[in-house]
Amino acid sequence: MAKQPHLLVESGELAPVVLLPGDPDRVERIAGHCTNATEVTTNREYHVVNATYEGVELSICSTGIGSPSAAIAVEELAAVGVERLLRVGTTGALQRGMEIGDMVIATGAAKDEGTTKRYESATIPAVPDHRTLAALVATAEEATVPVHVGPIVTDDAFYAEGAEYVAAWEAAGILAVEMEAAAIFTLARRHGLQSGAICTVDGNLVEGTQKGETDEAELPPQAHNNVDRAIEIALNTVRRLGS
Repeated sequence: MAKQPHLLVESGELAPVVLLPGDPDRVERIAGHCTNATEVTTNREYHVVNATYEGVELSICSTGIGSPSAAIAVEELAAVGVERLLRVGTTGALQRGMEIGDMVIATGAAKDEGTTKRYESATIPAVPDHRTLAALVATAEEATVPVHVGPIVTDDAFYAEGAEYVAAWEAAGILAVEMEAAAIFTLARRHGLQSGAICTVDGNLVEGTQKGETDEAELPPQAHNNVDRAIEIALNTVRRLGS
């Protein structure tokens, strides 16, 4: 099989499980928790690295921002034979009392984006598989860190998440908003892959706290350490699942 046109990878080059941060720079941050990290490719928003964590081989692939670029990554990862996808990202809280630095494990993602509508009806749920979800929750509970488990929403328009949207999501009991999970869950399911997502809260839209404005300062100080804790939970989930 020829190389995939965006990730520039071929069958056999990647591990069965792939961690999916949005930010290409966060690929290196995740790899820093691992051993034997080796760059596979870098192209556009996609940075791909192979590594080992406590004896388990894995790959790390950035998705860029939003469902369209995440969908491209999932399609091409599925084409080269990966089996499980685990999003490790950031998210904006939608419920009062959720603190910057808390973590959210998604039980499903509302499809408030346009990408999945090209694949299927919006009434078909975007959900992780039970085994990956259960492993994430169990690993987080063992880590004894603040973790919220429940539904999130995936949205396309970062700068159009106005008060009406936020109020509606809050009233519906949605925990947080981000930009990739619905596409990852949907396409993983359609390709017969397992998937899950853990995200660190970088602001609370209901309470009016916002993420930072620059690359390294993107996250408020309270969230920096918990990004690493979320990475560790994701990696230990991979170890727990054994692939």
